[in-house]
Amino acid sequence: VQLQACGGGLVQAGGSLRLSCAASGFRLRYYAIGWFRQAPGKEREGVSCISSSGGSTYYTDSVKGRFTISRDNAKNTVYLQMNNLKPEDTAVYYCSAPSERHWVPPRVLDSTAYHYWGQGTQVTVSS
Repeated sequence: VQLQACGGGLVQAGGSLRLSCAASGFRLRYYAIGWFRQAPGKEREGVSCISSSGGSTYYTDSVKGRFTISRDNAKNTVYLQMNNLKPEDTAVYYCSAPSERHWVPPRVLDSTAYHYWGQGTQVTVSS
């Protein structure tokens, strides 16, 4: 099982990107999905999470009002729409799923609660 994040790139401050999270051999529809990011020299940080149904969403304070998480279970894909990007958003972004179906970890943005990871995608925001 591997999750694959894509859609990163280089963008100017104030710009937008949409990240996608897909998986092979893994039905994302059954799992809450979290987005995390890690900047050079920093710890991995939880950014957002969405429940398996899409009915509940969570954001870290620094991205509230700018980022939107969503999912299309028919396409087995989760998205992170990032608007009004700032240089401090520069990081490698990862998507992840916990080990249990239909379960949102109590500490929703704690990376240790998540089990399935994959390669990330680089987001670079220039000032």
